Amino acid sequence: MATAAAVAFVLFGCARKLREAESLKLADTPMQTVGDMFAVKTKNGKLEMRLEADKMERYENDTCTYESFPLGLAVYGYTEDGLLESVIISDNARHEIDKTNKKGEVWSAFGNVIIHNVVNRQTMETDTIYWDQKNNEIWTDCYVKMYSPDGMMQGYGMRSDDRARNAILHNPFNSYGYSVQDTTQVIVDSVNFIGPFPKK
Repeated sequence: MATAAAVAFVLFGCARKLREAESLKLADTPMQTVGDMFAVKTKNGKLEMRLEADKMERYENDTCTYESFPLGLAVYGYTEDGLLESVIISDNARHEIDKTNKKGEVWSAFGNVIIHNVVNRQTMETDTIYWDQKNNEIWTDCYVKMYSPDGMMQGYGMRSDDRARNAILHNPFNSYGYSVQDTTQVIVDSVNFIGPFPKK
């Protein structure tokens, strides 16, 4: 009698776990989760890009494979000489690869997106940004604020190369600029500078 009760308990327990497994949606469950992600991209032995994220989740369904970065993403771009040139930071991001080859590969970052070009000393703030890796471009249709030593611009829609070297606002408004030319001023790239700072 005790043996029969034990078998019934095991069967009941397994049946309950099977029902839980059947209710699990595989499309909503990450196939892979990575914590403290750190990745680099190089070309001819030189650092091109660095990517950091607290958490990465990879999902897959019938039409696409995508990676989600729910805790934010930071991307650092470097010049041909290996100097830090651009920084992109966001609260959330997604990398999607279309299996049907209709959309291709799409990177998007959203939520308090900050794009900073260290060399040009230019900073942009927006809500969503897209990266066309094939054409080396970033763009958005959202509201954008752009700051530089020459002033401030704002508008809707922006397109630039992926290092934020030549950002163009499509529909600017209420912008202002000022220009101060001081030929004696010494500008030091504090991010990439190695050595003693110049005396004042």
